[in-house]
Amino acid sequence: MPIHCWRNSMQSLALFPLQLVVFPGETLNLHIFEPRYRQLVADIEEEGLPFGVPTVIESRLRPIATEVTLVEVANRYPGGESDIRTKGGRVFHVDRFYREYPGKPYPGGEVSYLPVDENEEEELNQKIVQLLREIYSKLRIEREIKSVAEGFRTYEVGHHVGFTLEQEYLFLTLRDAAERQRFLLGHLQQVRPKVGDPLGIRARAELNGHFQDLKPPDF
Repeated sequence: MPIHCWRNSMQSLALFPLQLVVFPGETLNLHIFEPRYRQLVADIEEEGLPFGVPTVIESRLRPIATEVTLVEVANRYPGGESDIRTKGGRVFHVDRFYREYPGKPYPGGEVSYLPVDENEEEELNQKIVQLLREIYSKLRIEREIKSVAEGFRTYEVGHHVGFTLEQEYLFLTLRDAAERQRFLLGHLQQVRPKVGDPLGIRARAELNGHFQDLKPPDF
């Protein structure tokens, strides 16, 4: 079954569950090695269609996820493995999950796309940027934070503020812009008074876009 047949009124989508969260607009680089997901990459490359990355936490697939599009296959290896670059897009809800979509070795599902409020308040973002820069300075982190004038958006720092995986997932589910901003600001206000770097912010903030070698979970 070619995956272009999935794009109908039922909103079907190929899925690649992982123990991570993808945010809208984020660049996600992955090393693909499992045969079923090598097939997924081959299919989406041929068809030019997106796929979804649902989050798995403690062996449970969470229902809110992000669609990603393939930007490029950066490297191909003799054994069939590859390195791919993708970009996060729309947020969706997994209405029905199939461990193996009919005719395919990889998962798929029926999904509903969700509206996301992108109108973030400049005043709140100014506070977030100022506080985050202060924290980075204290931790001697050299990662640059956009100014509000340059178009700063909260999703851009979702992986670089010391959130746990559960917190990152909760952050993704906050589709109201002001609620998302308040959640992030509250977290940063709690982080600031602490001594040292107990949340490992430095390691997360200094990630350099390497291709993540993640084993997809079994359910």
